[in-house]
Amino acid sequence: MKKQEKFSIAKRLKSFTYAFNGLKVLLQEEHNSRIHLFATVCVVIAGALLKLSLLEWAAVVFAVGLVFSSEIFNSAIEDLSDVVCPERDDRIKKVKDLAAAAVLVNAIAAAVIGLLVFVPKIIQLF
Repeated sequence: MKKQEKFSIAKRLKSFTYAFNGLKVLLQEEHNSRIHLFATVCVVIAGALLKLSLLEWAAVVFAVGLVFSSEIFNSAIEDLSDVVCPERDDRIKKVKDLAAAAVLVNAIAAAVIGLLVFVPKIIQLF
């Protein structure tokens, strides 16, 4: 059993370094994350131009966070799977496919949230 370490603010702050490094790795190595980032930038610009309400921003931010976090988990699962079993294995393929499906489900949910938030705003313009 691991010995309980004393709480340290310095160590907690250091953990942010690891997390930001993970975001850096995600954007450098995972092509789909760049697509998500581009979509996020477009959504933020559109949200600012269309003056989203606080609740609308909350929904959009939640959707964006859900997609990015699922992409991060998917990437971690894929990388770990490749380490554990570098050769082709149907069980690993199933795990990777399920992780990718989670990203897809969350991206679809985010798109629906986007439609619910942005379509009425766009319709009001005309």
